[in-house]
Amino acid sequence: MAAPEGPARPRSGTAAEEPGPGDGGLTGAVVVVALVSAVSGLLYGYDTGIISGALLQISDEFGIGSGWEQVIAASILAGAVVGALVCSRLGERRGRRGTLLIVAGVFVVGALGAALAPDPVTLSLARLVLGFAVGGATQTAPVYVAELAPTRYRGRLVLCFQIAIGVGIVIATVVGATETVDWRVAVGAAAVPGALMLLAMLRLPESPRWLVGAGQEERAREALQSVRPHGTDVSGELGEISALVEEEQTASTRGWRGLREAWVRPALVVGCGLAVFTQLSGIEMIVYYSPTILTDNGFSDSAALRVSVALGVTYLVTQLIGLAIIDRVGRRRLTLVTLPGAALSLLVLGWFFVSGNDGEAQVPFIIATLIAFMAFTAGGIQLMGWLTGSEIYPLATRAAGAAAQSASLWGTNLLITLTLLTLIETIGTGQTFWLYALFNVAAFVFLYLKMPELTGRSLEQIETKLSAGEFRPADFAGSR
Repeated sequence: MAAPEGPARPRSGTAAEEPGPGDGGLTGAVVVVALVSAVSGLLYGYDTGIISGALLQISDEFGIGSGWEQVIAASILAGAVVGALVCSRLGERRGRRGTLLIVAGVFVVGALGAALAPDPVTLSLARLVLGFAVGGATQTAPVYVAELAPTRYRGRLVLCFQIAIGVGIVIATVVGATETVDWRVAVGAAAVPGALMLLAMLRLPESPRWLVGAGQEERAREALQSVRPHGTDVSGELGEISALVEEEQTASTRGWRGLREAWVRPALVVGCGLAVFTQLSGIEMIVYYSPTILTDNGFSDSAALRVSVALGVTYLVTQLIGLAIIDRVGRRRLTLVTLPGAALSLLVLGWFFVSGNDGEAQVPFIIATLIAFMAFTAGGIQLMGWLTGSEIYPLATRAAGAAAQSASLWGTNLLITLTLLTLIETIGTGQTFWLYALFNVAAFVFLYLKMPELTGRSLEQIETKLSAGEFRPADFAGSR
């Protein structure tokens, strides 16, 4: 097969698999970059998670039913689809850092607007604005960190964003479980970390890859030097980036149009497929609606909210475990090992409700099964949705690919959130859990056949494999 036009590169074979110039040490500066970017992940987790407990208060205050509850919960997701797509172009024109500055400002405006909403319509619109920031953050922050991080630490640093989502969810569930914090205060509190992120981003460097593309090589060198160990010669890494950018600017395969190229398509299929399955896993069903599902099935409000806290803590703890082992176990292996456990948990959970064994005596077993599901899902496939979007696409199409992946994720999430309560009312709680169990089985089959092992590969090595038409799992089975 002939090499594709444009970004195909001569560096191949074993040389492409050896440590490259980007394998520098970890510095405090790059950790700060990851942590500040992770604030947007915390806001994502908090703003989406806080609605779970708040809906119990909101439905009482506004006198609304399940239809409006679904709209309020889903409006942030509709905004996220728009934010992911718009911020893709902003990221190319204004830079990753400039886009994250805008995102931080929108977080503040959206949180305050939601807190002051006088009716469900205004609340939904404010959460739509918040969604723009959420979508923009999930599209931009992982890419920003990935383009500043040394190769050997890239996975763990990018996943700080994912871990921060878990922290946000835990904080949201704890606030909801207190039952003493007014929902307006709880929602508006998100403006504080948004403002802190805005101030902190002012002091961080721009992505060197974006700066080189903008013709600002001296600033790119300064950005690299600011996040590499003192005295490191960044010329080799900068030269590699410059070579890629030059190929990008002369390539026919660029941006959104480039995603349609045959040699890029395998990355798009894996990335968007993974994004869809992270949502079809059932995680958002549990995060958004577990108190509603449990109270509708006989749990008290207090018990349901306490279960939400346990699920949020499980989400965070298992994500931390996944973060600690992912670069040793591997992205592909960790996902494939945990998916069967998630599917089995949902099958058992569905059996409790279908068989009528959902009474008070079975409550501890139902809770244990929910926690098991959360552990398998949060510690597995949930780690991959944002990480792969920051590393799987060629540089020339990376922003567009990450945006397409984010839009796929948020679009699926929106569909689930708008229909879940109606689905439960139509086919039953247990049958709904079984349906999502089948989605996990489908995810396993898809990823087993399509997802290569990217752990230990630099962004440039991944692109080399893709451009050579070697993007099947077997093509990545050699030494890293």
